[in-house]
Amino acid sequence: MSFAPELELKFEVPTASLSSLSRGSLLNGVRSSGGKSANLVSVYFDTKKLKLRRKAVSLRIRRMGRRTVQTVGTFARNEWEHDIGDRHPDIELVRKTPLRSLVSKKLRRGLTPVFETRVRRKIFQVKCGESEIELSVDKGEIAAGRKTQPIYEVELELKRGQPGDLFRIAKQLAEKVPAQLTVASKADRGYDLLTGDKPGPVKAVPVVLTPDADVQSAFQCIAWACIHQLIANQPIMQRGDPDGLHQMRVALRRLRAAISLFSEMLTDAQTETLKSDLKWLAAELGPARELDIFFKRVVKPVVDGKPNGAGVAVLSRDLRQRREDAIIRAHAAADSARFRKLVLDAAAWIEAGDWINNPDISACKLREQSIIDVAEKELHRRWKKLLKRGKRLDEFDAQRRHRLRIQGKKLRYAAEFFATAFSGKKSLRRQRKFVASLERLQDALGDLNDIVVHEKLSERLVDGDDTAQRGRVGRSRKAFAAGRMSGREEARITPVLQEAKQAYKAFAKRKRFWS
Repeated sequence: MSFAPELELKFEVPTASLSSLSRGSLLNGVRSSGGKSANLVSVYFDTKKLKLRRKAVSLRIRRMGRRTVQTVGTFARNEWEHDIGDRHPDIELVRKTPLRSLVSKKLRRGLTPVFETRVRRKIFQVKCGESEIELSVDKGEIAAGRKTQPIYEVELELKRGQPGDLFRIAKQLAEKVPAQLTVASKADRGYDLLTGDKPGPVKAVPVVLTPDADVQSAFQCIAWACIHQLIANQPIMQRGDPDGLHQMRVALRRLRAAISLFSEMLTDAQTETLKSDLKWLAAELGPARELDIFFKRVVKPVVDGKPNGAGVAVLSRDLRQRREDAIIRAHAAADSARFRKLVLDAAAWIEAGDWINNPDISACKLREQSIIDVAEKELHRRWKKLLKRGKRLDEFDAQRRHRLRIQGKKLRYAAEFFATAFSGKKSLRRQRKFVASLERLQDALGDLNDIVVHEKLSERLVDGDDTAQRGRVGRSRKAFAAGRMSGREEARITPVLQEAKQAYKAFAKRKRFWS
């Protein structure tokens, strides 16, 4: 048996680029062995009710020339491989993996082939410095019954050496072809094809930390979870699902919050460049989401209530156009070379960034420190700060309420990031209640912030460039309609503020889940 923890990167590439790469033309200047070709046929097994899929587990048998290999994989991309002599699953070998709890007679009897992949793979052994990297070019298809889907992928795997060398090759690849880093496995795509389901928005993946983890490895785990969420939702958003866009924004906020939590360790210029790029992407995605929420929560109720009211139709039409323009802008950003570069740069920064080799003594000590110590310090500091400022919620104007909301959001993300570092059922129960109370407070403060944003959007709709062409009458009608919308929003301030105060009181009573 072998367990495979190697660092791997998977890219989706256009067919033309894949053909070019298969001929080796993109490997100029890199020492590599001539491409070795192989035909791979992989059969995935599960029960009729897809029990393994529900447990986030895959069971695959792959034929590679004379070899037949059984692989058990998990959502976290951990894999356990065994050479077998048959083309049917050997359940006894599964017992030798951490997934042994799934094994039963019922499972053994119910396993059946559910889909397969047929791939022509060309493999290059690449030397970069002292590192050995395997570059695989896959072209083929996934087949589930009569349904098929093409596969055009490139994988890079670090066999030996430094992560930085792997990313040098990855960046060289990305400079020559529009390669998009992806987190969707062939198993994921096969199950989607089998069930006919379109992949839905991907929420934040769990961060699993051990109490003995050091700060560097803990931060890398947290940051990778954020990047996973960002990458996974890009194709969902591009498909036109607004929740995919929302989850991309959540991923960005979580990553920026993580950088803030570990700011004492991340003091290098490379980190500042990445923060700037993340800010750019957030600005490109933001307007589409804001206008979508504004339309659903503010404009639509007015339109439904009195669609022919003065200025309502004009205002609604203008908003739809602005929202469409914002969506086009967001899609263009997520489909751009700058986005692809940002994602790859972020991955390289996580695994081999300058912050890892920062010679500063305090930074070195912090990287090696136990995550428990840092987590306790950060959670306690931010908790006390939120408790202190929340007492003055009644006195705050919109801007200070917004800052309080951001503080609450960062504390909530920290509580989610660090949850598994604190062991014990009691700690877990407290953590869940702590996060739930923060979510309630965050929702109320977010609602208050939305009211302010919506009022500004209403003003912009009235003062837009297009109003000059319609003259004073058109503008006055739009202003009247916008006034109705603003009035509805202003009427919500008092009850929502009351909800925020009640949420704060409930949060203040929650016991901390750290020491």
